[in-house]
Amino acid sequence: MSLPLEKAEANRRSSLGAAVDTAIASALDEKRLVGTVVLVARDGEIIHRRAAGLADRENRLAMREDMIFRLASITKPIVTIAAMRLVEQARIGLDDPVTRWLPEFRPKLPDGSEATIRLRHLLTHTSGLGYSFSEEDGGPYISAGISDGLDQPGLPLAENLRRIASVPLRFTPGSDWQYSLAMDVLGGVIEAETGVALEEAVAELVTRPLGLADTAFSVRDRSRLAAAYMDASPEPALMGENALVMSQMGPIRFAPNRIFDPSSYHSGGGGMAGTAADVLAVLETIRRGGGPLLSNETVRMMMTDQAGGYRQHHEPGSGFGFGWSVITDPAEAGVPFPKGTLKWGGVYGHSWFIDPVNGLTVVALTNTTLEGMWGKFTVDLREAIYAAL
Repeated sequence: MSLPLEKAEANRRSSLGAAVDTAIASALDEKRLVGTVVLVARDGEIIHRRAAGLADRENRLAMREDMIFRLASITKPIVTIAAMRLVEQARIGLDDPVTRWLPEFRPKLPDGSEATIRLRHLLTHTSGLGYSFSEEDGGPYISAGISDGLDQPGLPLAENLRRIASVPLRFTPGSDWQYSLAMDVLGGVIEAETGVALEEAVAELVTRPLGLADTAFSVRDRSRLAAAYMDASPEPALMGENALVMSQMGPIRFAPNRIFDPSSYHSGGGGMAGTAADVLAVLETIRRGGGPLLSNETVRMMMTDQAGGYRQHHEPGSGFGFGWSVITDPAEAGVPFPKGTLKWGGVYGHSWFIDPVNGLTVVALTNTTLEGMWGKFTVDLREAIYAAL
């Protein structure tokens, strides 16, 4: 790179870093967040990194880059990669019925008729399943005592699957899109196929090959675990042993200590904990084309809208691949991302995106629900990055 180009690139990085830091400072100063770790990578190189605020406000513990967070739905891309490795190994098939591995899992349609849920339906959230938090109190999932994988410490997977199967499907599999507990069901499929707990399967298929030491369905070093907070006024409130957070979708139930209970089932949709660096390594594996875990062909399929356009009805300009949302029309979606950008988040307060056009991968983990997942901070952060570009 010539000196003028080097200087231009250095100026661009400096501008981006300042803009990102301003978005972070605003969220902390206005007491919308307690703490965060943000990593911005371009073409595989981290061009800005920042740990800011407090990991544990009550104990005045400063946020550090190696802090471990409860990942919530950032679990989904990791478990999806594990599943797609099994697909590549011809151990499971996208069009195989779930009952091949979970013969008792047979939720029926509202009219009582049988339905066939295939693995691709689970991966794309087109299975007809739902989440308790997408219902009002008294809804069928809540009435059946179904766990969303964030609450009810000690609940076995078999019992939660029994409860899920007892509730009618919301639609015929493959005919609509609904964010759901599908990945928890897929976790059961992975356990049945591999014969080991989901934690061990994911370690063998994903985290160990990538050399990730801190990301698992348990916490390896509790001294580095960030406390969990929730939106409140005048500042976020510490979650207790059980917390109820009202969202635009419905009531979300949390039990932050669930991850310490070894008898809690490994939720494929929300049960992992890990660091920002580990999450970045997983996402960069996808951005680079899948090596050493997956083939380029498989990753291209995962990065393409696989939901048959059904998600567009719920969120215009956005489809769903395997493991994440896919921007199909930036103007319609009202986002600065280019077409083909992958994005998702985690309800404990996280967001991430992969922009393959600009070679960008951004991870923003926070300890504050819901601000860190879909609050002003996420908008300020993405706007800052693209303004600097």
